[in-house]
Amino acid sequence: MGVAYSRVLLKLSGEAFAGNYGYGIDPGFLEYISHQIKEVYDLGVQIAIVIGGGNIFRGFQGEEIGIDRATADYMGMLATVINALALQSALERHTQIPTRVLSAIEMRQVAEPYIRRRAVRHLEKGRVVIFAGGTGNPFFSTDTAGALRAAEINAEVLIKATKVGGIYDKDPKKHPDAVLIKEISYLEVINRGLQVMDHTALTLCKENQIPVIVLNISEKGNLKKAILGENIGSIVKG
Repeated sequence: MGVAYSRVLLKLSGEAFAGNYGYGIDPGFLEYISHQIKEVYDLGVQIAIVIGGGNIFRGFQGEEIGIDRATADYMGMLATVINALALQSALERHTQIPTRVLSAIEMRQVAEPYIRRRAVRHLEKGRVVIFAGGTGNPFFSTDTAGALRAAEINAEVLIKATKVGGIYDKDPKKHPDAVLIKEISYLEVINRGLQVMDHTALTLCKENQIPVIVLNISEKGNLKKAILGENIGSIVKG
């Protein structure tokens, strides 16, 4: 069976790592997501991953307790490194997939420094690449980091893994009558103020013509179905 995308960037939120715990790292989620990634890996797809850190620390939390924004954002970036190392360990333990963590913040004892050509070479050699440390700069979200890395490695699609079925016209958790939008343009997402990704991330995807698929990662097989080109979740393009 042919795949629709041969090189993908998967964006995972830090909140997903907390699973049912609400905070920290849920080992059950690590095992689950490892097997979902393995299904795609077995199709011969090159996989890069960007992870958030919201299950451990978010920048705005620092501001609330008197830490300046730049410092708080760096703390959030360090949280993404913790998640990246946890996912690397889980992938190698549960699926035996060779995995590399590349960090935008240099810390050679635990991760390789981010170098674009090195990242691409790892992908070409069949390794899953996890990008940690966001963009390496404060004031940018991990969504923006995902869009930036997707452009740098020439990913054919950015898949944003969420806890809902896709993009809705309003928050489905608060409004039972919310309508799923199957396809929408980058500009329409921005103009309608839909909470998909921040504007910087969307603009990067638009300028580089990288489609964004938003899907519910908690439903088994959704990631594989999206890679195979099935009509899963919502897609932003055009």
